[in-house]
Amino acid sequence: MNLDEFLSAKPLFYDVIDYGRFPRAYAMIADRLPAPAIVHIVGTNGKGSTGRFLAEALHRSGKRTGHYTSPHILRFNERIWIDGEDISDADLEEAHRRLLALLPSEVAESLSYFEYTTLLAMIAFEECDYVVLEAGLGGEHDATNAFEKVLSVFTPIDLDHAAFLGTTVEEVAQTKLRSMTRLALLGSQKHPEVETIARKIADAKGTRLHTLHERITPAIREWALQLGIKNGLSVYLRDNLELAMCAFELLGFEARAELFDQGALFGRLSRIAPNVTLDVGHNPLAAREIARVYAGKKVTLVYNTYRDKDYREILFILSPIIERVEIIDVNEPRIALRSDLEAALDGLAIPYAFFERIDDAKDYLVFGSFSVAETFLKRMNP
Repeated sequence: MNLDEFLSAKPLFYDVIDYGRFPRAYAMIADRLPAPAIVHIVGTNGKGSTGRFLAEALHRSGKRTGHYTSPHILRFNERIWIDGEDISDADLEEAHRRLLALLPSEVAESLSYFEYTTLLAMIAFEECDYVVLEAGLGGEHDATNAFEKVLSVFTPIDLDHAAFLGTTVEEVAQTKLRSMTRLALLGSQKHPEVETIARKIADAKGTRLHTLHERITPAIREWALQLGIKNGLSVYLRDNLELAMCAFELLGFEARAELFDQGALFGRLSRIAPNVTLDVGHNPLAAREIARVYAGKKVTLVYNTYRDKDYREILFILSPIIERVEIIDVNEPRIALRSDLEAALDGLAIPYAFFERIDDAKDYLVFGSFSVAETFLKRMNP
């Protein structure tokens, strides 16, 4: 069975997660997996772009480097990046074949989509010196936390995935921050309690914890500013670039501007047409950054959302920049009921219609989730 067929039998999302399943599977084959130096990226927002900035710099410095990120927008291959390229279909199938040969069939079949693909990525990263490993929705219990790490990097932490992580910032922060290894870097945080919790956990675990504020230098600030202007990076992406530069130096390397001269990972405020910007953010923290970027401007928001997201709060945050919302149909079982989304828009007095096509006379922001981005791109490029 090829990889597409194998993964199609696995649900992408679960109502209940067995947190012991992945550690048991990993323990069976840990001694036969590669052991690169792993940098673990954990947080609510900014994991993908921070990880790619860091991975690209490690690659340019002469290290064979892998980057594991999720989810993908158009092709699964986007999740496994090696030395500047998404993995090829042939290499994916070879990694799949090798992993199935290592795992008992009943174990391979029992693993979730994300759990299996995490092991698949590690097989694919066999020749890598460094791997930048992005956590999924959690931290402490995430499949990516089973591996030995040389550095934990924490991007901004906020409320998200409440059903699994907790209903308060404190609860979410604890489950994410408890994943920290012996060396950790904490990025800038909106909620001051996150740093307080991080320091308590670091003390208990004997972790050397650094903050971005402590590690950043005038040179890094200046490079991030200049590279941000050159590559069209928004403020929040420049923040992620600074965090990646500081992580690079914590690994023992010397940050240089040319190593980080790159655009953002696709889907992070990506200009895909003269009047269309796409962003895969899907929570209030992402919405606040978008609102800050577009302050004083008005856009047509192409939008839809999962029913477990706080979409009323997201729309309220974005309301100052919204001319109107155009709801795009998304064929996904987790998507919110149209009637519920319409009720939220009515309650906020935001005009709305249904997305049909792009009007060249308007400015558009496509926002809502990876599924919204995928649906929009496929409609625009059938």
